[in-house]
Amino acid sequence: MTFNENLSIDPGRASSGGGPGRNGKLALGGGAGGLIVLVIALLMGGDPDTTLGRFTGAQDTQSSPTAATPEHCRTGADANTYVDCRVVLTAQSLDAVWGQELPNQTGVAYEPPDLRLFTGSVSTGCGYATSDVGPFYCPADRTAYFDVGFFQELVDRFGATGGPLAQEYVVAHEFGHHIQTLLGDIGRARQDPQGPESGAVRTELQADCYAGIWAHYADRTPAPGADTPFLRQLDDGDIRDALSAASAVGDDRVQESAQGRVNPEAWTHGASEQRQKWFLAGYRTGEVRACDTYSATDLSSPLGLR
Repeated sequence: MTFNENLSIDPGRASSGGGPGRNGKLALGGGAGGLIVLVIALLMGGDPDTTLGRFTGAQDTQSSPTAATPEHCRTGADANTYVDCRVVLTAQSLDAVWGQELPNQTGVAYEPPDLRLFTGSVSTGCGYATSDVGPFYCPADRTAYFDVGFFQELVDRFGATGGPLAQEYVVAHEFGHHIQTLLGDIGRARQDPQGPESGAVRTELQADCYAGIWAHYADRTPAPGADTPFLRQLDDGDIRDALSAASAVGDDRVQESAQGRVNPEAWTHGASEQRQKWFLAGYRTGEVRACDTYSATDLSSPLGLR
């Protein structure tokens, strides 16, 4: 799967900047174990509103962000070559899809989130963070944050494929949390923060489902002012890439790798199979109502797949 090469990347869609912070590391109280907990909590859009403040203590020494997309990101061809450009053009595709589908399906107007690319460390409305936390969305400032170096970690550390849709799924998942903010659902994660049936798990699975909705429309939704869709037609290989990313960061898989055992009572994101199924529910239906994880009686069996 690739972007159509003649598409234009919006030079103002993203801001960028960041610095190494204090040795580029989090000020953790518990060594590597604390880092693993933080990765589990924040990876793919956990609730940094509380988690960042609990785990970070370094002072932000980075420069102010530059309110501009990186200069080398100009066209779809650049997005097919450079990961940072791919993140920005994926955000534009998400804006186009949700700008149409959110009001059509829910009656709620879509307001794009801010997009911030950083390296090393970043100060956010939810606290101070370093690259160790992975991509995340901050409800307090309605901004999605990405250090693009994470995508290689997704392959090397978590075993996902390196395909473009695996990376774009991550962006779409974070934007899914923004959709939850617009719909008033994001706070449910904090009210019930862990466990296999928890609000946190339901919130993360719903964001996976919303990522699937984006994939459903991305190869048919044209860029503003153009007749060309953002993405060339998706195929089974592209969907396998997205499912690989979803599976790689399932709670059961991360726990097994980090601790050698699985403890569902500590889950915050859902099992690998659940994450895949909810992505597919959104992808196959394209319907927001298919993503109602909060009413689901069986999180391993989404209505959209029955």
